[in-house]
Amino acid sequence: MSAADAPGRRTPPAGTGAPGAASEERIAQTRRGLQATAGIGALMLLFAAVTLADAARIGNGGGLLGAASFPVLVAVLMIAVGGGLVGTALLRLRTAAPAPAAAKGGPARLAGLVGVLVAFAAALPYAGFTLCAALLFTASALLLGAPHPLRTAAYGWTLAGLLHLLFDTGIGLSLPGGPWGF
Repeated sequence: MSAADAPGRRTPPAGTGAPGAASEERIAQTRRGLQATAGIGALMLLFAAVTLADAARIGNGGGLLGAASFPVLVAVLMIAVGGGLVGTALLRLRTAAPAPAAAKGGPARLAGLVGVLVAFAAALPYAGFTLCAALLFTASALLLGAPHPLRTAAYGWTLAGLLHLLFDTGIGLSLPGGPWGF
């Protein structure tokens, strides 16, 4: 008797597993998806190079930590993530399946995302960073298919609050406060 046949232990039927795992795996392995992943990784590497060049121009004023420390840290993280994306995508591209037909609603989603970004930019001086960023993160995630609207909104508010703390309080970069002061 194997461990899977033990009393009280149920074995899922063949071909099942985590909900959506097979379809996510199939989508992740398509040629188009892997090419897009490699492209995003390459863009991250390009942005990292630009960030390093700007950080070198800023300088640290002779000390170990200074104005250029944060951009260098961001650039190093972009190099690690971008290099990982490019490397993984190129390795998996050899055995990738052809891309499925495009999902419906792509242009409408893109238009919605552009609209959300324009609304963010227009409302930022009046409503403040935290509210606008929370709405931007939440609306973008929902447009991209986030399954739980309330949880997504909570994540959006949390992320906006953490970014406000990081930039405004942490490094002293003044962000638009809006009528509430944050």
